[in-house]
Amino acid sequence: MAVDYDADVIVVGSGTVGANVAHELAKKGKSVIILEAGVRVPRWKIVEAYRNSGRKYDRNDPYPNMPWALTSYADGYIDNTGSFPFFPGALKVVGGTTLHWSSAVWRFIPNDFKMKSLYGVLRDWPISYDALEPYYGRAELELGVSGSDTDDQSGQGHPGPYPPRSIPYPVPPEPDVHASQVFKKNLEPHGYKFVHEPNCRTWKPINGRPACRGNNNCVPICPIGAQYDGTAHVDLAIDHGAKLVTDATVFKIERGQGGKIAAVHYRTSKHQDVRLTAKAFVVAGHALETPKLLLMNDVANSSDQVGRNLMDHTGTELQFLANEPIWMGRGPVQQARIMNWRDGPFRSQHSAIKHDVHNANPIGSITQRLISQGVMGKELDERILDESMRWAQVTTFYEMPPLADNRITLHPDRRDALGFPTLRIHYDVPPYVLQAFELAKGHYAEITRLMQGEKPIIGDFANHSHIVGTTLMGDDPKDSVVDKDGRTHDHANLFIAGCSILPTCSVLNPTLTAVALAIRSADIIAAEV
Repeated sequence: MAVDYDADVIVVGSGTVGANVAHELAKKGKSVIILEAGVRVPRWKIVEAYRNSGRKYDRNDPYPNMPWALTSYADGYIDNTGSFPFFPGALKVVGGTTLHWSSAVWRFIPNDFKMKSLYGVLRDWPISYDALEPYYGRAELELGVSGSDTDDQSGQGHPGPYPPRSIPYPVPPEPDVHASQVFKKNLEPHGYKFVHEPNCRTWKPINGRPACRGNNNCVPICPIGAQYDGTAHVDLAIDHGAKLVTDATVFKIERGQGGKIAAVHYRTSKHQDVRLTAKAFVVAGHALETPKLLLMNDVANSSDQVGRNLMDHTGTELQFLANEPIWMGRGPVQQARIMNWRDGPFRSQHSAIKHDVHNANPIGSITQRLISQGVMGKELDERILDESMRWAQVTTFYEMPPLADNRITLHPDRRDALGFPTLRIHYDVPPYVLQAFELAKGHYAEITRLMQGEKPIIGDFANHSHIVGTTLMGDDPKDSVVDKDGRTHDHANLFIAGCSILPTCSVLNPTLTAVALAIRSADIIAAEV
């Protein structure tokens, strides 16, 4: 007997990963519905909200924070019980959190996929770099990535390009900004290995986007749309026939026969509930909301791993005044990366380390600090000019291991405006990372000395909004949530796409890897529906 479905595939979440899944399926002729809890906001409104905001340091502030679609910074939405306050910047809007990212899109290197086998720590992936490599290439083409085809991105002396590539980057790297030039001039003669950061804000027009003009507020919004965000593939999916439904918070995953999922239910801000059926379902919320939905429904959790193994590149930073002008804030916010400690046998003992030459405009934080010190009037103007010219910042990422106790659970008492649980998060920074931080302190001292810097400040551990883990990929259904295809072990037609399925987080931004895996899953789903 024929069964009528509302769609071949329903995708929950309209961020970069969900939008790419929807696009891949729609262009193959599949009927697709995208469900998004938030709304769509025109770019000009976000730019205007940022211009008028008194909270320039808050990347979520220019975006809607609706009672039924709360951002991660909403007061009371996240309740922390661990030693580290885990508050990443996550959005609920069409296009997702890539609306306010810095657009770094790295491939993981081959050793990242076999940490347990090589170094005796963390986990091995159920898929190899070689198997994922073609999908990395497809993801780079879709996102319009600018990168170097000669760099050894591991920093370990491999002949470039490394990791191995089957196709070149769509766009070559942009010229070095002044800050990158100054750091390289002072550090490279002393063995510091710099790598150009692949990114989605190219200096040449691509995929309908204009060339980057160096506005330097990639975060919280690129004002001209040069930087990629998830709305691009939402629009492409719609162009190929996909349907986007906003103000649609999915709250119920309905089980059917044989362990399959039969339907999802969403609730609108007016408390109207709607049931939709499909042949296959893809949950593509970020690594906070995906486990929340699964936990609300006790779905895909026979392993008791949903919500566990939460990771971020919980990092530190160095700030100092150099002896020469650096002029942070001119050009893109990210570019030059120090990769000496990207990989090696030391990873059996402590985290890998990636140092980023920061290039965001520092005037706001400099001004706030000077005023707090009582500096006013003409002296304030002079100090702002001097310090903003010489201000240098290095931001450091560490490789967080997947730990079962670092986890997301449903808050037992708090509810949002729709009546659904908010989040409780337990997160600690383990010795594996703390030992790397001790090593990084030595790097900070040497970098400051080589730059002839003064007044160095080392910041405490901070969030970097690279939310990874919580529905890990693995071969064994007893200790993972999905298999190498992104299919949940418990439900044959329920897939998860996004950074939540990554078994380890490496020390590199995870978005490109999540998109590559999602494109691979979309191919598999398309062949089945």
